[in-house]
Amino acid sequence: MITAMTTRMIALTRAAALVLAASALWTAPMRAQAPKVTPKGDPSVRDDTIYRKAVKPADHPEESAIFLLDDGVLTVEPDGRYRETFRQVTQVLREEAIEGAAEHSFSWEPGHQKLTLNWIRVLSADGKVLAAKEAQRQVSDVPAEMGNPVYSNRRVLRLTLGKVAVGSIIDYSYTREELKPYRIGDWFQPWSITTGMGVQRSRLIVDAPTSMPLTIIERKLNFARKEEVKGARTIRTWATGDLARIKGEAYMPDSNNAGMMSLAMASKASWKDIGAWYAGLAKDRYVVTPEVAAKITELVKGARTRDDTIKAIHKWVAQDIRYVSLSLGIGGYQPRKVSDIVKTGFGDCKDKATLFVAALGSMGITAYPVLLSADGGVNRALPSKDQFDHAIAAVPGPNGYTFTDLTADLYPYGQLGLSEQGEFALVVKPDGSVDEATMPDVMPRDNFTRDLISGTIDSAGTLKLTYVTEVGGTRQGQLRKTFFSPFDSTQRSRFVRGIAGQLLTGATGDSLVLFNGKDLGATPRFSIRLTKSRVLTHSGDTELFTLPVAPPEEMANAASQLEAQGERKFAIDARKVIGRVEGRTDLKLVLPDGWKVRLPRSVSADSPFGTYVTTYEQVGREFRLTRTLTGKTGIYAQEKLPELVAWMRAVGGDDAKFVVIERGAK
Repeated sequence: MITAMTTRMIALTRAAALVLAASALWTAPMRAQAPKVTPKGDPSVRDDTIYRKAVKPADHPEESAIFLLDDGVLTVEPDGRYRETFRQVTQVLREEAIEGAAEHSFSWEPGHQKLTLNWIRVLSADGKVLAAKEAQRQVSDVPAEMGNPVYSNRRVLRLTLGKVAVGSIIDYSYTREELKPYRIGDWFQPWSITTGMGVQRSRLIVDAPTSMPLTIIERKLNFARKEEVKGARTIRTWATGDLARIKGEAYMPDSNNAGMMSLAMASKASWKDIGAWYAGLAKDRYVVTPEVAAKITELVKGARTRDDTIKAIHKWVAQDIRYVSLSLGIGGYQPRKVSDIVKTGFGDCKDKATLFVAALGSMGITAYPVLLSADGGVNRALPSKDQFDHAIAAVPGPNGYTFTDLTADLYPYGQLGLSEQGEFALVVKPDGSVDEATMPDVMPRDNFTRDLISGTIDSAGTLKLTYVTEVGGTRQGQLRKTFFSPFDSTQRSRFVRGIAGQLLTGATGDSLVLFNGKDLGATPRFSIRLTKSRVLTHSGDTELFTLPVAPPEEMANAASQLEAQGERKFAIDARKVIGRVEGRTDLKLVLPDGWKVRLPRSVSADSPFGTYVTTYEQVGREFRLTRTLTGKTGIYAQEKLPELVAWMRAVGGDDAKFVVIERGAK
């Protein structure tokens, strides 16, 4: 559900940012109730003091914009109804920020929510109103699916502002009210205190019944929240300010691991509560009608094993049922009926999972729907439906669950995307019980690219090569997409020219062998034959041969850039250096009798951030080059930076672009 979970750019705050104490920012101390913001204004904030926080763009040369105020006021009730008001006062500091500052959109769901735009205005840096409202307004619908109440009917308010320029202040406030919660008592609120910009003032107020227990998770706060109780209500306030923008660093972890100030809270619940709620919504959606049963029987008629049956149904749901991007996160919590999914030929993530589970069930194979976040990062301590925006499926087996994402039509059964690997998932059973699972996290070597280049050079300098590429794991998606549909003659010629030019400038190619990218059982592999005459540069009794595989010299450049950043402030996420992937290249080249290669230095470099090995050797007439680069995972302290730099320099030390070949006696 798009509520307070509005996407916020995340950056860092200086350690010296302290709690915002008594300040002229607020007109009066809190009186144990949240201020009610209306189109007439915010009774707890003095606008003039906010506008006086405006800065000179020249004093912030590296920032495109700055928050003068980032503010949220929320009132929540035990049944999950809430009223949330967000206000942002932003100053534009650079030309490139104008377009984004002039366009805004707000969404809500009629029937469940009410949206009120309290105000939106453009002011000069000295606080004079340049535009008291938007220049253009448009309200558009996101239509609902007809029939079953599956997708929520959403509306979007789009606003375009005039008079926006460098130095301008954009001040807007909106209120969204949840009138009819989907799950009674479910409430979840994240809040980022440090953002992608400097923040002059930040405040979050949460007004909840004292009898309503909340779980609150605070990360890296350098100030304490205030709590006041009056009657049956408790008001919690997080207020701070003067948060300077700190430049992000290469390979830094995401916001949860980078030491940024943030918080999240939710009403008390258990994951079992969430599972029981979803199971109740979906319980009558798995019915397989005779028409659907006939379709399933036709699909699996060639299956010889249980695994064949699962894969046949997986391919049907993943590739033949069109995916529509309407997920749990926007309010469509209840899956459609299986008969409707098959009849229309499309569905969102939970529809596809429902069809897969039902189809396998009709074949006597157990499967369950699985709730998760598509981007990961679920906080296990805060059970809430609002932490989920995706659904996949799981098939139990003797060694645990096999998870599969039915929206990933280019991944074979059981293959997960990188953003899902190692993340929290909630397996929901028909009786409402759940398994809290961690999805498998494959090793980097399982997400691989293998390039095999083999051939000959004759004494006239003519090179003939066969180039073969094979990929696996998460690296196969792009290659399958490339070959999802058969190539025509023009596409084949263009592809051959591209590969030939990439390896050897001026080479020609033929004999292209492809695979069917749509066939999830086919190995993602292609091959091509290349020819180029006169690849050698003659010099006395030696020949110079330019290698068809480039060295990793960019690693040395990356090391220099890291050193140029100065003192590092944040940890290093090894996954972001190379990634959870492995690449290997094998070159085998047969030379004329008596020819000998002056071998470059082999390189072997290992570190917590990756492993790199290159070997050069000649065995008889065959010159061999093997390069392997394997990524690693883990979060390491910033003190490890010299080790990362040293490793990158070692890798970059493999800088051989060509080899010298000594001709044999004539």
